[in-house]
Amino acid sequence: MQKQKSQPIATDQFLTEEYEYIAQTAAQANEDRARVSSFYLIAVGSLIAAIFGTQFFDADFFTRGVKFIFSGIFLLLTLMGTSTIVQLARLRAAWHESMLAMNQLKEFMISQNKDISKAFRWTSRTLPPKYKKASISFYQAREAAILSGVTFTASVYFAEYALGMNSWVNWLIAAACGIVVIFLQIVIYKRALN
Repeated sequence: MQKQKSQPIATDQFLTEEYEYIAQTAAQANEDRARVSSFYLIAVGSLIAAIFGTQFFDADFFTRGVKFIFSGIFLLLTLMGTSTIVQLARLRAAWHESMLAMNQLKEFMISQNKDISKAFRWTSRTLPPKYKKASISFYQAREAAILSGVTFTASVYFAEYALGMNSWVNWLIAAACGIVVIFLQIVIYKRALN
């Protein structure tokens, strides 16, 4: 029996398919970033709405156990914020990797036809960096970091409150801890990009 030869794939068709795949992965990374940050915003907002919808203003509601529970819930939201920050960083890195792949493909196309080089704005040299403070990804990460700082402030405050410490100094300590968490979250974002 005679073997059939496989038909060669047309180079143009192959390059088009590769380009579409790369474009699709970049778009998917952008969509996922929006979903991740929205999920965290909704989670935090829902919890705060639920807390205000309870017996929040009833002094008897805040037993020591309830205060510790609130502290734990807000700590969990802070950890979810950290997870959100890391996911946003990894999705930004995935988008950047897609852009590098697309630029490699463009460079190949330019090597075959020098005239098309003027059609492309981004090259491997001019591609925006992964860590760019003026990017939507960074703004989303900063938003999640601020929310994490707020939730950590609430966690520290409720823990202090449960331990019988309830003065303006405790608010100050809790706020300082929240500010530290905001800056730590941004550092985590930057490191997760590498």
